[in-house]
Amino acid sequence: MWEELYEMNGDGLNSISNLHELSSLNLIDLVDTRRDGSERENYNETFVTQHDLLRDLVNHVSGLAGSEQGRKNLVVDINGNEFRGWWKNQTISAHVLSISTDETFLSNWPNIQAPEVGVLVLNFRTKKYTLPKFIKSMDKLKTLILTNYGFFSAEISNFIVLGNLSNLKRIRLEQVLIPSLTINCVQLENLQKISLIGCNIGPASGDKAIRISDALPKLVEINIGYCNSLNELPVGLCDIVSLKKLRITYCPGLSILPREIGKMVNLQVLMLSSCRNLSDLPDTIGSLHKLSILDISDCISIKNLPEQIGELQSLKKLYMTGCSNCRLPNSVTTLHSLKSVICDEETEKSWKPFKRDLPNVTIIYWV
Repeated sequence: MWEELYEMNGDGLNSISNLHELSSLNLIDLVDTRRDGSERENYNETFVTQHDLLRDLVNHVSGLAGSEQGRKNLVVDINGNEFRGWWKNQTISAHVLSISTDETFLSNWPNIQAPEVGVLVLNFRTKKYTLPKFIKSMDKLKTLILTNYGFFSAEISNFIVLGNLSNLKRIRLEQVLIPSLTINCVQLENLQKISLIGCNIGPASGDKAIRISDALPKLVEINIGYCNSLNELPVGLCDIVSLKKLRITYCPGLSILPREIGKMVNLQVLMLSSCRNLSDLPDTIGSLHKLSILDISDCISIKNLPEQIGELQSLKKLYMTGCSNCRLPNSVTTLHSLKSVICDEETEKSWKPFKRDLPNVTIIYWV
């Protein structure tokens, strides 16, 4: 949210720095659920909590600034289908708009105008949820966060309202039903980052209305986490040559990566941690000449790294915690850019025969 709203360039590091500062002032709590203490390249497993009283105080101070229509950050809780009078046919000047609805909400949205909104957060609890039509007039929208707090994955309709939003760069969907990653994609020409967390993802389909690479031509980052239904990575994703970061974590159903992954020639970060049924890496991974970070931590089913791993001449960091049964090929001695291997005690043993040939590599041992 902050990265886009305030144009903070720094790959999330500026936002993380701000969070640590707020934590030092005891205004928020940071909870890190990572298994190891090493510095990671993402913070998807770091959660932010705030005391209810502090949240209420912030909302109260925000309310002192004037009416709801005049607030820059507007948080709305809707019970049932009761909208307060000011919602209807009104113009809202908020830059951040958060709308939470309960399990009785029927998606009967009023007609509002919110032309200044840069971040839209929609929280809901229903099995079926319709995106409001007024989104299509949010010309300045940069970030959309859609979170389902219900017990089951929710079916989302009316994605078509996103099609004309030229400034939309980031989308995060949580616990949403996605029939397929490759079918009937809404064309989002400037979207750069998409995150799918806890989503129910259906199998790839050959009956595609739009190729995903054509629908998302500027996508640079995909995050997929805790998606138990993801069994295979759709081949169509490998056509997104603009992609720089691919993170698939805690997806126990993922068993194979397509050979076509070698087409992602601009990929710099590949994180596959805790995909416990992933059996191997395709030999085409050697084509990823720009890859600098590879994470296969807790991918316990990988028994061998391919010989082509030695072709990753830009690889600097390799995360292998929990990979003691993974055999290393002799080609690892040609990884001249490798600086760090982060692993546990048992996995460290498999690197000992290669230490003489890799004098610049630091083995970072973690219990």
